[in-house]
Amino acid sequence: MRALLVVNPQATSTTPAGRDVLAHALASELKLEVLLTAYRGHAAEATAQAVAAGVELVVALGGDGTVNEVVNGLLVANHGAAPIDPWAAPALAVVPGGSANVFARALGMPRDPVEATAAILAALEARRSRLVGLGRADDRWFTFNAGLGWDADVVAEVEKARAQGREASPMRYACTALRQYLRQRRHPPAMTIQVPGFDPVGGVRLAFVSNTDPWTYLSGRAVRTNPRASFTTGLGLFALRDLGLPTIAPVLRQMLRADGDPRGRHVVRHDAVQYVRVRTDEPLALQLDGDHLGERSEVEFISVPEALRVVV
Repeated sequence: MRALLVVNPQATSTTPAGRDVLAHALASELKLEVLLTAYRGHAAEATAQAVAAGVELVVALGGDGTVNEVVNGLLVANHGAAPIDPWAAPALAVVPGGSANVFARALGMPRDPVEATAAILAALEARRSRLVGLGRADDRWFTFNAGLGWDADVVAEVEKARAQGREASPMRYACTALRQYLRQRRHPPAMTIQVPGFDPVGGVRLAFVSNTDPWTYLSGRAVRTNPRASFTTGLGLFALRDLGLPTIAPVLRQMLRADGDPRGRHVVRHDAVQYVRVRTDEPLALQLDGDHLGERSEVEFISVPEALRVVV
């Protein structure tokens, strides 16, 4: 089987020695090429080129950003659409190498890269894979979450700090989230949300869209906005119409519980919808799978069932 291993050398838990061990293990069973990404978008470009050249499997070694790029490269190679027969299309395998690894963990992959590689090889030997649904926003795919406003502003600020050589630690995320929260309180955004079968909801201050559960992790603890979201049920929407502490504090506690199922007077939630349309009074930051994509005034998030084949 022809395969491409896409490695982000800057990923949090990736080392040259570990990368070489994993590449050697994969090369023992696959006709393997290895790509080290050098810039943002490189993984997507290389994946699309490899698929066009006939590669059958792409293995992503890195964090969720690397996985997102590889997924977009796989589907861009199919003219931006989910394949008509995903069982016949090139497959994805994921070796977790970042800090959160939300997509890999949602698939049930081991968190240790060596164990994850062994699991992939065992799955290939058994010819075992599954189809997963994805989310799409405009012309970009996402695997596990998307957001407008507060969380996207946090992602943008942390990305800027990383570009300046500062570590994207949990403490930095927490401090950035607090700083952005205070800014949002002073200048609250205004969004209108529409989902199929319901009247539009205005006055929304924060909106998350999930393609699986949990939404993300905070220092290893799962953050749950839509506990019934999965790769097979459509998108989950979690939104707040108020950002005051009496609303935020209990909702955050619920989101961080092991059985988190956040509810409340100002909570707007749907757990399995085909699409979510968000309009804003002024452009707001947009993030997909933890990558900042600039600002938008209107976004439609669409659920695409069985869009991708994953080796697990």
